[in-house]
Amino acid sequence: MVDPSALDEETLTADTADEEVRPDDRIDDERHDEENRLKPQYVRGVRDALEAGDKGAVYDLVEPLHPADIADLIELFDSDERAQLAASITDLMTSDVVAELNDHVREVMMEALDPGAVATIAEQLETDDAVQLLEDLDEDDQKAIIAELEPETQAAVNSALAYPEETAGRLMNRHVMAVPEHLTVGDLIDYLREEGDLEHDFFEVFVIDASHHPVGTCSLNWILTTPRTVALTDVMKRDQTLIPVSMDQEEVALMFQKYALISAAVVDDSGRLVGQMTVDDIVHIISEEAGEDALLLSGAGDGDINEPIREAYSSRVRWLIANLGTAVVASAIIAFFGAAIEQLVALAVLMPIVASIGGNAGTQTMAVSVRAIATNQLTRTNTRKILWKELRVAVLNGATVAILIGIAAGLLYSPMMGAVIAAAMIINIAVAGLAGVLVPVIFERLNQDPAVASSVFVTMITDSMGFFAFLGLAVVSGLVGMG
Repeated sequence: MVDPSALDEETLTADTADEEVRPDDRIDDERHDEENRLKPQYVRGVRDALEAGDKGAVYDLVEPLHPADIADLIELFDSDERAQLAASITDLMTSDVVAELNDHVREVMMEALDPGAVATIAEQLETDDAVQLLEDLDEDDQKAIIAELEPETQAAVNSALAYPEETAGRLMNRHVMAVPEHLTVGDLIDYLREEGDLEHDFFEVFVIDASHHPVGTCSLNWILTTPRTVALTDVMKRDQTLIPVSMDQEEVALMFQKYALISAAVVDDSGRLVGQMTVDDIVHIISEEAGEDALLLSGAGDGDINEPIREAYSSRVRWLIANLGTAVVASAIIAFFGAAIEQLVALAVLMPIVASIGGNAGTQTMAVSVRAIATNQLTRTNTRKILWKELRVAVLNGATVAILIGIAAGLLYSPMMGAVIAAAMIINIAVAGLAGVLVPVIFERLNQDPAVASSVFVTMITDSMGFFAFLGLAVVSGLVGMG
């Protein structure tokens, strides 16, 4: 054992010079702030060097960065500056950097490069990352780039692109450690030691039969702690979770979550092993799906700050127009009771309160329902049960809010006005609770994403019902007349 005290500073420096810089080591340096984000003054320094045409200075400033930080730096620059920056740090633009880039930024940059350069980058990536690099490009660009790939990579990419987007077949890693079932543990260990192509990470070894069907799995810790003479069939786990190539990525993520998986085999329609999904892929999917659902609920499209203006406009304006149409319904109800509103200004003052509280209650229930559908907690089996539960919660919430607003309106205006707005509040919040469950469920039954337009319709229902219940009760109670 070496005595640490015997090592001088020069030796320590030499021994650690080639070590990879960890994220924690970069915090509070001249490039990163305390939250490990690139400092504005550092970014300005790179931009100044770029504008001055000093490629050497740009390279020296960027070279120490981690690939993920280089990707962040590129995204901080304007679109017309990114190509210039990439040209200044050509050999730093590795596949790791490209894989970390925002989808919109990567697409624009790949379109600016010639097919051979993109093919060189794609060759360095795992198949799933290479597919992600190519899938959003124009078909002509795709074909030109794929033609430049090595035959093996070309076949893998074409195979992946043949599957629908956001399915296991498109996202799976085709590097799989699979061995025949007749081996012993010792045979497997010898094979792993002698095999030269083990660059990819794997957490378990898949055991397959003669038809290439997976029959079991062996975790690495089992292999290392089992005597060499034991047959794999005696130590492997036969009960395994198999993922069809056509399974949607959201369903794959739910399987990993439900069964606490680290990796899982992906099989084709005939049950043959064709790839695997690993937990690092799932973390990305979960993050992507959660963000996507939140944005769809608001009608904000991709919600990406790098999204082109035309695409952002197109994805958002259609829901605003739809919302305009639903708002007309609520306005028509108000117009129908116009004469009654003219008789009592208090109705106009209190109407927005009924609609607003109902809308918020509907949004709460809708958010819970969309999440429950996404996580398979709300299914055909328990829809009635969940509907009944949410209705009871809505009535309790409505009664609580109704008491408060009823007392306030009774003191400010009249006891009858307090009773009317209290009753309207209970009705609207109860309707909001029903709509918050039923609208997403109906969309899901129609094979549509329940997050896409639920908010527009729930808002229409709660606004319309709020106005109708409040103004209708005011007329029925004799508080005001219709003419």
